[in-house]
Amino acid sequence: MKRITKIEANEKLQKAPKKLRVAAYARVSTDSREQLVSLEAQRSHYETCIKSNPNWEYVGLYYDEGVSGTSMAKRDGLIKMLDDCEAGKIDFIIIKSISRFARNTTECLEAVRKLIKLKVFIYFEKENINTGDMENELLLTIFSSLAESESISFSENEKWSIEKRFQNGTYIVASPPYGYKNEDGLMVINEDEVDVVRYIFAECLAGKGGHVIARDLNDKRIPTRRKREWTPGTVNAILRNEKYKGDVLFQKTFTDETFVRHINNGEKAQYYVTEHHEAIISVEDFEAAQTMIDQRSKDMKIQQGDAKYQNRYPFSGKIVCGECGATWKRRTHSESKVKYYAYACNTHLKKKDQCSMQFIREKSFEVAFLNMINKLAFTKKVLLQPLLASLKAINQEAAIARINKLEAALEANFNKRQQLMNLFTKEYLEPAVFNDQNSGLLAEAKSLSDEKEALYASVNHEYEHVEALNKLIKYVNSARIFTEFDADAFEEHVDYIIVFKRYEIGFVLKCGLTLRERL
Repeated sequence: MKRITKIEANEKLQKAPKKLRVAAYARVSTDSREQLVSLEAQRSHYETCIKSNPNWEYVGLYYDEGVSGTSMAKRDGLIKMLDDCEAGKIDFIIIKSISRFARNTTECLEAVRKLIKLKVFIYFEKENINTGDMENELLLTIFSSLAESESISFSENEKWSIEKRFQNGTYIVASPPYGYKNEDGLMVINEDEVDVVRYIFAECLAGKGGHVIARDLNDKRIPTRRKREWTPGTVNAILRNEKYKGDVLFQKTFTDETFVRHINNGEKAQYYVTEHHEAIISVEDFEAAQTMIDQRSKDMKIQQGDAKYQNRYPFSGKIVCGECGATWKRRTHSESKVKYYAYACNTHLKKKDQCSMQFIREKSFEVAFLNMINKLAFTKKVLLQPLLASLKAINQEAAIARINKLEAALEANFNKRQQLMNLFTKEYLEPAVFNDQNSGLLAEAKSLSDEKEALYASVNHEYEHVEALNKLIKYVNSARIFTEFDADAFEEHVDYIIVFKRYEIGFVLKCGLTLRERL
């Protein structure tokens, strides 16, 4: 008689159920300073969401910065994610909304169908659509079509509305130039900046060029509106701006059908409004300044985009005098008929009684940088790595959570304005009603944006230091000892140099450290 014996399976040899490999995709189209925080907020959200599911494995966040959603062609992050899907590295994708993925219906469906063939499915959070459910394809088509048409419709509505305001002279200059500010929709003179504008025009009429005026402003420690140093380009932009004589030229740029911005060289109508606001410079002085600039450019044969005044040396514009605060200039010296390069304080060169700091050889700065880098390489475990750990320990979760709420509120505000604009263009709303409601929404959007900007500034400060410190640690780990000055490394890791004394300088690093070196 047959006897059957069951041999139990070895539990140790049984494979654990395979986890679903889940990735997330994000697209941010804000400026560079905001992107870092916005991406970090989304990375934190998706990492927490995916890792909280025991059946999921977090692959990572794929993203694109500062690009339009109307085309996939230039979105490297999205293309990389699709390539990884083809390579079998991803099983499931989470995306905030269809509009973040693609506003072009054809491209959206082609990408989704391609992924479905690979058995990779997408979940769109906002629309609650899972492409794994085939019956959702019709819904996906509708939503992506709406996203595409809304992009075009809103753009056209905005253009129509702006064009009408150009024609009747009621367009509000949202970002007035230096010297002006916006009060209740009107451009008014900013008393904190107006004297600088008058100084720039006066110096131009006295025969000075943009390079000299910018240098003088920096020597006087007068910052630009964004707290940066003046450049010849910034000065010349002010001298060329018709707004300073009280006029305004509307539609200097335009956006084409593919959402690409261009300088308007006659492709679109322009509207020139005289006496639009209070002038800072008289018409006569403004026109005289234009004549001076044109003649100067002609005499010096300088064309637009000329790189004549760009910094050509690693230390140019990066050495600050610890005694008077002026920048240092590169000069050629000679000793026993042998030429060498040195840097000297601009104030000392002009008036020695106002600054006693004497020149320092260029080679001395190079050697000091090498010494500093080698010290960091040997002390990274007691200096750089603990600093990195302390920076990463700073808790920014509350700020990031608030930023997410503000972004949601701004998106809701945008949708309301879009709906309002659609009603207005279809003549369902009277102009007075539209202006009243639109002004309220714009004021709310500005308040939300201002709060978000303040949070970005505080959070981004720490992120920038962490990123810079990571780069510095990677660099000092790349060699046991550094023997030659590396100009690229100096540019990458050093913000500027302070000269405390002729024999002592300080390297202000981009990670927040200031390290002193004796010469």
